[in-house]
Amino acid sequence: MQHKGEIVEKAVRQSGLPLTQLAKRMGKSRRWLYNAFDNPSLSIEHILRIGSIIHYNFANDIHDLQRFMNLEEPISEENNYTVRSESAEYWKNKYLALLEKYNALLGG
Repeated sequence: MQHKGEIVEKAVRQSGLPLTQLAKRMGKSRRWLYNAFDNPSLSIEHILRIGSIIHYNFANDIHDLQRFMNLEEPISEENNYTVRSESAEYWKNKYLALLEKYNALLGG
């Protein structure tokens, strides 16, 4: 079974986005990216940030991410589910915007 860093690396490489450009957009170094790819417990925040940059949803690949995002909620005893995608998408985008502002403040 692949760990989180390997899953992220595979998606990044398939995206075709150069690592230098990804690192720049994240405000990190290429070395940081290589370390992230080697990290079996890469943080959910970094995974979400990378996913937003390369336009990839890691929820199907990383089970911890599914629990973190809590996209589905049961609505009856018959195991019917409703997807709260609008609400989840709103909060995800809000979180990512705040994270970008925070990173900008740290960078200068």
